Amino acid sequence: MNFADPHFVNILQQVIEFLGTFAFAISGIRHAAANHFDWFGGYVCGFAVAIGGGTLRDVTLEVTPFWMTSPMYVLCTAFALVFVIVFGKMLRRLNNAWFAFDTLGLALFNIAGIQKTLAMGHPFWVAIIMGCITGAAGGVIRDVLLNNVPVIFHKEIYAMACVAGGLVYWLLFSLKAPITLTVIASFLTVCVIRFLAVKYHVSLPLLHNVGEEEDN
Repeated sequence: MNFADPHFVNILQQVIEFLGTFAFAISGIRHAAANHFDWFGGYVCGFAVAIGGGTLRDVTLEVTPFWMTSPMYVLCTAFALVFVIVFGKMLRRLNNAWFAFDTLGLALFNIAGIQKTLAMGHPFWVAIIMGCITGAAGGVIRDVLLNNVPVIFHKEIYAMACVAGGLVYWLLFSLKAPITLTVIASFLTVCVIRFLAVKYHVSLPLLHNVGEEEDN
């Protein structure tokens, strides 16, 4: 990466991954609670969601998965479980509170995936793909564990928000903008697209079975 202070970039990467882990763990635990999992089942679901995308990214990049380098990610999921247990009823009264956590996790992990891939010397198109995998794969794992059709394959905009955020990151990176500005702009791009897509029911066109069209 061409940012001037590698130490600051490394710290920023760790902060983003920690916050993303917390947000995604809350999302996974909330969905587990909706399916009446016990506390251990909720923890497992939250942990799988939080580390799934990053693990797939790191295995693809042939590096040690990020959560195996420090116990803080395991503890972070435990904090998320306690948070849901203590504040779950209060958050349930707030409109879209759980959706907000899922969106925050998506945006944060998208940035984490982009930055880690660039730091390893890969081109930007690879970084954008890895950002999408890091951000969206956790949600796929969550939905598979809960026996649901993954959100990424239907309904509202999900992975495409990551692509847009990655393109904004690429643009500002090319213009040599400060890393703080680059991260914030990419983060806000993903969040705004997700919120607007859900609010106004924006989605990609659906595929239709040719046989069904002929029958009609």
